[in-house]
Amino acid sequence: MASGASKLPALPFGAKIPGTKTVLTRSRDAVIIGSMAVEAAEETASEPDVEAEQFVAVSVFVVANDKAEDVHGAFLARPHLVDEAPGFVRMEVLRGLDDPKEFWLVTHWRDEASYAAWHHGHTYHASHAGIPRGLKLVRGSAQVRRMRSIAR
Repeated sequence: MASGASKLPALPFGAKIPGTKTVLTRSRDAVIIGSMAVEAAEETASEPDVEAEQFVAVSVFVVANDKAEDVHGAFLARPHLVDEAPGFVRMEVLRGLDDPKEFWLVTHWRDEASYAAWHHGHTYHASHAGIPRGLKLVRGSAQVRRMRSIAR
């Protein structure tokens, strides 16, 4: 555990991490969030009951300049505005192991209409205020895929 990290009890997948709006969705032995270490419960822990079929928006982009660490930090410090959006289920931000400049933003929604309302609303734009200044993306790397979750 990182020095200065506070120890919390094991949490089941799908549990909100105390003091945050973060939901524990994946883990090996522990998840480090800022200075807080959270032990994950056993792999057999049940996830919350959410309809298996959901709308999923997958945004992919690759950072072209030296701002990848700034993007990483911006996601950690995000304002969590989407968390309160009607129809929002959860969000995961993934970063490439083989290419740490590649980011995947995966949001799960009750339905596509909920995503569309969020995407065209003013809080969507406010949620992007933390994008690092000077960020440049690899030309053609930014894309949004619309998907339907069929099983969990």
